[in-house]
Amino acid sequence: MSTREPSAGPASATDRRTLIADTAIGLVAASGLRGLTHRAVDAAAGLPAGSTSYYFRTRTALIAAGYRRLAELDVSEVPSSLPTDRDEAARALGTLLHHWLTAGRERQLARFELSLEAARNPELEPDLREAGLAVRARAAAVLAALGAPNPQESAELLAAWTDGLLYDRLAGALAPSRPTPDPAELTSTVRRMLDAVLGTSAQDPAAYHPGPGSP
Repeated sequence: MSTREPSAGPASATDRRTLIADTAIGLVAASGLRGLTHRAVDAAAGLPAGSTSYYFRTRTALIAAGYRRLAELDVSEVPSSLPTDRDEAARALGTLLHHWLTAGRERQLARFELSLEAARNPELEPDLREAGLAVRARAAAVLAALGAPNPQESAELLAAWTDGLLYDRLAGALAPSRPTPDPAELTSTVRRMLDAVLGTSAQDPAAYHPGPGSP
Protein backbone atom coordinates (compact mmCIF):
# COMPACT_ATOMS: atom_id res chain seq x y z
CA MET A 1 0.00 0.00 0.00
CA SER A 2 1.19 3.49 -0.77
CA THR A 3 2.44 5.74 2.04
CA ARG A 4 1.72 8.86 0.01
CA GLU A 5 -1.74 10.39 0.25
CA PRO A 6 -3.53 10.41 -3.10
CA SER A 7 -4.36 13.92 -4.28
CA ALA A 8 -8.03 14.72 -3.65
CA GLY A 9 -8.34 18.49 -3.39
CA PRO A 10 -8.06 20.82 -0.40
CA ALA A 11 -10.05 18.79 2.19
CA SER A 12 -8.23 18.39 5.50
CA ALA A 13 -7.13 15.00 6.82
CA THR A 14 -9.82 15.21 9.50
CA ASP A 15 -12.51 15.90 6.89
CA ARG A 16 -11.22 13.03 4.75
CA ARG A 17 -11.29 10.60 7.69
CA THR A 18 -14.82 11.64 8.57
CA LEU A 19 -15.95 11.24 4.95
CA ILE A 20 -14.40 7.78 4.81
CA ALA A 21 -16.00 6.73 8.10
CA ASP A 22 -19.43 8.04 7.05
CA THR A 23 -19.14 6.27 3.70
CA ALA A 24 -18.11 3.02 5.39
CA ILE A 25 -21.19 3.25 7.63
CA GLY A 26 -23.43 3.70 4.59
CA LEU A 27 -21.90 0.69 2.83
CA VAL A 28 -22.33 -1.53 5.88
CA ALA A 29 -25.95 -0.44 6.27
CA ALA A 30 -26.67 -1.20 2.62
CA SER A 31 -24.70 -4.41 2.07
CA GLY A 32 -23.46 -5.64 5.42
CA LEU A 33 -19.80 -6.17 6.18
CA ARG A 34 -19.31 -8.07 2.93
CA GLY A 35 -19.74 -4.76 1.11
CA LEU A 36 -17.04 -2.99 3.11
CA THR A 37 -13.74 -2.83 1.24
CA HIS A 38 -11.20 -0.07 0.81
CA ARG A 39 -11.93 0.13 -2.91
CA ALA A 40 -15.68 0.28 -2.34
CA VAL A 41 -15.27 3.18 0.10
CA ASP A 42 -13.02 5.07 -2.33
CA ALA A 43 -15.59 4.64 -5.10
CA ALA A 44 -18.63 5.52 -3.00
CA ALA A 45 -16.93 8.55 -1.45
CA GLY A 46 -15.65 9.82 -4.79
CA LEU A 47 -12.04 9.64 -3.62
CA PRO A 48 -8.95 8.69 -5.64
CA ALA A 49 -8.03 5.02 -5.46
CA GLY A 50 -5.88 4.30 -2.43
CA SER A 51 -7.30 7.11 -0.26
CA THR A 52 -9.05 4.85 2.23
CA SER A 53 -6.07 2.52 2.62
CA TYR A 54 -3.83 5.55 3.20
CA TYR A 55 -5.83 6.60 6.27
CA PHE A 56 -6.94 3.15 7.44
CA ARG A 57 -4.40 0.53 6.44
CA THR A 58 -6.39 -2.55 7.46
CA ARG A 59 -10.02 -3.56 7.30
CA THR A 60 -10.04 -3.74 11.10
CA ALA A 61 -8.89 -0.11 11.28
CA LEU A 62 -11.63 0.86 8.84
CA ILE A 63 -14.30 -0.93 10.90
CA ALA A 64 -13.00 0.74 14.07
CA ALA A 65 -13.25 4.15 12.39
CA GLY A 66 -16.84 3.46 11.41
CA TYR A 67 -17.74 2.32 14.91
CA ARG A 68 -16.14 5.36 16.55
CA ARG A 69 -17.99 7.64 14.15
CA LEU A 70 -21.30 5.92 14.91
CA ALA A 71 -20.76 6.39 18.65
CA GLU A 72 -19.83 10.05 18.13
CA LEU A 73 -23.00 10.69 16.14
CA ASP A 74 -25.28 8.82 18.54
CA VAL A 75 -23.95 10.62 21.61
CA SER A 76 -24.13 14.00 19.87
CA GLU A 77 -27.86 13.48 19.27
CA VAL A 78 -28.68 12.80 22.91
CA PRO A 79 -29.98 16.12 24.33
CA SER A 80 -27.28 17.85 26.39
CA SER A 81 -29.73 19.66 28.67
CA LEU A 82 -30.90 17.55 31.60
CA PRO A 83 -34.66 16.96 31.93
CA THR A 84 -36.60 18.27 34.90
CA ASP A 85 -39.14 15.44 35.08
CA ARG A 86 -39.96 12.04 33.64
CA ASP A 87 -42.44 13.33 31.09
CA GLU A 88 -39.82 15.67 29.62
CA ALA A 89 -37.25 12.87 29.58
CA ALA A 90 -39.72 10.47 27.94
CA ARG A 91 -40.56 12.99 25.20
CA ALA A 92 -36.88 13.65 24.50
CA LEU A 93 -35.90 9.98 24.32
CA GLY A 94 -39.06 9.06 22.42
CA THR A 95 -38.22 11.72 19.82
CA LEU A 96 -34.65 10.41 19.61
CA LEU A 97 -35.81 6.82 19.14
CA HIS A 98 -38.19 7.96 16.41
CA HIS A 99 -35.29 9.65 14.64
CA TRP A 100 -33.13 6.54 14.93
CA LEU A 101 -35.93 4.37 13.55
CA THR A 102 -36.65 6.66 10.60
CA ALA A 103 -34.08 9.16 9.33
CA GLY A 104 -31.28 7.43 11.25
CA ARG A 105 -32.41 3.89 10.40
CA GLU A 106 -29.43 2.96 8.20
CA ARG A 107 -26.97 4.18 10.80
CA GLN A 108 -28.51 2.00 13.50
CA LEU A 109 -28.46 -1.04 11.22
CA ALA A 110 -24.77 -0.41 10.60
CA ARG A 111 -24.18 -0.10 14.34
CA PHE A 112 -25.65 -3.54 14.97
CA GLU A 113 -23.54 -5.03 12.18
CA LEU A 114 -20.35 -3.43 13.45
CA SER A 115 -21.12 -4.28 17.09
CA LEU A 116 -21.29 -7.98 16.23
CA GLU A 117 -17.99 -7.74 14.39
CA ALA A 118 -16.40 -5.86 17.30
CA ALA A 119 -17.61 -8.53 19.73
CA ARG A 120 -15.77 -11.17 17.69
CA ASN A 121 -12.55 -9.23 17.15
CA PRO A 122 -10.35 -8.50 20.21
CA GLU A 123 -8.70 -5.61 18.36
CA LEU A 124 -12.06 -3.83 18.17
CA GLU A 125 -13.12 -4.46 21.78
CA PRO A 126 -11.64 -1.17 23.12
CA ASP A 127 -13.68 0.86 20.62
CA LEU A 128 -16.85 -1.11 21.45
CA ARG A 129 -16.29 -0.56 25.17
CA GLU A 130 -15.46 3.15 24.84
CA ALA A 131 -18.60 3.76 22.77
CA GLY A 132 -20.75 1.90 25.26
CA LEU A 133 -19.35 3.82 28.21
CA ALA A 134 -19.97 7.16 26.51
CA VAL A 135 -23.65 6.39 25.88
CA ARG A 136 -24.15 5.06 29.40
CA ALA A 137 -22.47 8.09 30.95
CA ARG A 138 -24.94 10.38 29.18
CA ALA A 139 -27.85 8.17 30.25
CA ALA A 140 -26.59 8.11 33.85
CA ALA A 141 -26.50 11.91 33.93
CA VAL A 142 -30.12 12.09 32.77
CA LEU A 143 -31.23 9.50 35.32
CA ALA A 144 -29.34 11.22 38.12
CA ALA A 145 -31.19 14.44 37.30
CA LEU A 146 -34.43 12.47 37.64
CA GLY A 147 -33.45 11.25 41.09
CA ALA A 148 -32.22 7.73 40.38
CA PRO A 149 -30.58 6.35 43.56
CA ASN A 150 -28.08 4.37 41.45
CA PRO A 151 -27.78 6.20 38.11
CA GLN A 152 -25.10 3.94 36.64
CA GLU A 153 -27.05 0.75 37.31
CA SER A 154 -30.21 2.34 35.97
CA ALA A 155 -28.31 3.51 32.87
CA GLU A 156 -27.24 -0.09 32.16
CA LEU A 157 -30.88 -1.18 32.17
CA LEU A 158 -32.07 1.74 30.07
CA ALA A 159 -29.30 1.18 27.49
CA ALA A 160 -30.15 -2.53 27.26
CA TRP A 161 -33.87 -1.88 26.83
CA THR A 162 -33.27 0.86 24.28
CA ASP A 163 -30.98 -1.35 22.22
CA GLY A 164 -33.49 -4.17 22.43
CA LEU A 165 -36.31 -1.93 21.23
CA LEU A 166 -34.22 -0.62 18.32
CA TYR A 167 -33.16 -4.12 17.27
CA ASP A 168 -36.73 -5.43 17.51
CA ARG A 169 -38.13 -2.60 15.39
CA LEU A 170 -35.31 -2.63 12.81
CA ALA A 171 -34.25 -6.27 12.47
CA GLY A 172 -36.55 -8.39 14.62
CA ALA A 173 -38.79 -11.14 13.24
CA LEU A 174 -41.80 -8.79 13.09
CA ALA A 175 -39.92 -5.71 11.86
CA PRO A 176 -41.13 -5.95 8.22
CA SER A 177 -44.78 -5.99 9.26
CA ARG A 178 -44.64 -3.29 11.92
CA PRO A 179 -46.37 0.04 11.22
CA THR A 180 -44.43 3.25 10.76
CA PRO A 181 -42.85 4.32 14.07
CA ASP A 182 -45.13 6.64 16.00
CA PRO A 183 -43.56 9.32 18.26
CA ALA A 184 -46.43 9.20 20.77
CA GLU A 185 -46.23 5.41 21.10
CA LEU A 186 -42.45 5.55 21.53
CA THR A 187 -42.77 8.27 24.17
CA SER A 188 -45.28 6.13 26.05
CA THR A 189 -42.95 3.12 25.86
CA VAL A 190 -40.02 5.19 27.11
CA ARG A 191 -42.12 6.50 30.00
CA ARG A 192 -42.80 2.93 31.08
CA MET A 193 -39.08 2.14 30.86
CA LEU A 194 -38.22 5.18 32.96
CA ASP A 195 -40.84 4.26 35.56
CA ALA A 196 -39.34 0.78 35.72
CA VAL A 197 -35.72 1.89 36.22
CA LEU A 198 -36.57 4.77 38.55
CA GLY A 199 -39.39 3.13 40.43
CA THR A 200 -42.83 4.62 41.02
CA SER A 201 -44.40 5.87 44.18
CA ALA A 202 -47.59 7.47 45.40
CA GLN A 203 -45.55 10.63 46.01
CA ASP A 204 -44.90 10.91 42.28
CA PRO A 205 -48.24 12.12 40.81
CA ALA A 206 -46.98 11.78 37.24
CA ALA A 207 -46.24 8.11 37.85
CA TYR A 208 -49.73 7.32 39.20
CA HIS A 209 -52.10 5.90 36.61
CA PRO A 210 -55.42 5.01 38.27
CA GLY A 211 -57.42 2.17 36.76
CA PRO A 212 -61.19 1.89 36.32
CA GLY A 213 -63.01 2.53 39.58
CA SER A 214 -59.96 3.95 41.33
CA PRO A 215 -60.52 7.07 43.46
